[in-house]
Amino acid sequence: MSVVAAPAPSSGVTVARTLRGWLLPLGIFVGFLVVWDILVRFLGLPQFILPAPSRIAEAWVTYLPELWASTTYTLVEIIAGLIIGSSAGILMGALTARWVGLRESLLPFAVAVNSVPIIAFAPLLNNWFGLDSQLSKAMVAAVLCFFPVMINTARGLLHVDPAALELLRSGAASEAQVFRMVRVPSALPFVFTALKVATTLATIGAIIGEYFGAPSLSIGQYIVRYAAFLNLERSWAAIVFACSIGIGLYMLVVAVERLVMPWHSSFRAGEA
Repeated sequence: MSVVAAPAPSSGVTVARTLRGWLLPLGIFVGFLVVWDILVRFLGLPQFILPAPSRIAEAWVTYLPELWASTTYTLVEIIAGLIIGSSAGILMGALTARWVGLRESLLPFAVAVNSVPIIAFAPLLNNWFGLDSQLSKAMVAAVLCFFPVMINTARGLLHVDPAALELLRSGAASEAQVFRMVRVPSALPFVFTALKVATTLATIGAIIGEYFGAPSLSIGQYIVRYAAFLNLERSWAAIVFACSIGIGLYMLVVAVERLVMPWHSSFRAGEA
């Protein structure tokens, strides 16, 4: 019996699928904005309750320089918190995967810390690292990022193919070789999944930390200040920038994931 291989998808088909994947969410988003704008105008809602998207876009364009300055200030805190929390989570996940006793002793503390509401941590970290310090907001973001990255890293390092372990150990491979050749590739999908979650958590953590005290330049204080003045168009414009940070960092992690592990089945399935 002869086996005929399926033809590989052409570049045109791949581009068409990519466009469909982007156009559908974009169309839904635009439709949502149109319905929102129509309902606000039809119901006559005051701007201090819910501004129309067109008013938010107008504020976005009018105050773009100061919104950009606030975004870049907060972005430093978000990236710092993401790096600190993710690095600590990966390191601790690797250690807990290696030593069972350490995992059993540290995991309850990690769960307890993750159970504390972030609004309880933010004032404490502001007092420890300084109310106007960017490090305090970065540490709030780091606390939020730490737990999911640690758990996923440990799970990925332990979730390996037993046959691959037996094959390497039958060849007298050392633990370092097993770690490098089997455990790390197995853990990469888990780590990148956690990093995608961490990008949004870091954005939330840094901005919440700014609510409890930060320079007026920060995007968190920008939102609070103009919401207090009932100038919600400017607050919503700042929220759009905050969302853009989270989306941008998420897409950056996705791009790095494709570069680091193009061999993964999820990417091959998308091209099939």
